[in-house]
Amino acid sequence: MASAKLHNDFRKYHRWLGYFLAGIMAVYSISGILLIFRKTDFLKFNYADEKQIAAQLTPEALNQSLAIKNFKVLTNTAEQITFQQGSYQKGSGIVVLNKKDYPAPLAKMVKLHKATTGSPLFILNITFGLSLLFFVISSFLIFMPKNPIFKNGLKIAGLGFIFAIFVVIFGS
Repeated sequence: MASAKLHNDFRKYHRWLGYFLAGIMAVYSISGILLIFRKTDFLKFNYADEKQIAAQLTPEALNQSLAIKNFKVLTNTAEQITFQQGSYQKGSGIVVLNKKDYPAPLAKMVKLHKATTGSPLFILNITFGLSLLFFVISSFLIFMPKNPIFKNGLKIAGLGFIFAIFVVIFGS
């Protein structure tokens, strides 16, 4: 059986790490909420992106060059191809893409949330995940096992686990 000192030490570590992670959790929660609305225009602004590609491309070659999802040609004249996301000047090879994105701070937060191993941001994601795992474990070590708060905590954690499993099974 662990000593009261061990449990008090875990309370201290849990508290200080919790204060530290409060800021990180705020960033993750905001970016997670933004990602829920990623297929809408919520908080996004329009901007034009101009780039030079090869001239005299066919609509199929233009689609391959731009790699745009849901590419659909609206008009195709001798001088220009117009598509849903912009236009292409056949003679000069200039493409004007109409894009929508979040303002810079929000775009960086979304990028943080979607970071993979190819990005240096993944270190923060792994650290955050491991810290949350520490919270799960340390929350059970804060109280002595004989304490009723500990036993009730186990029951509530079990309910949370079952709820999450149901949401994963039936929500996807």
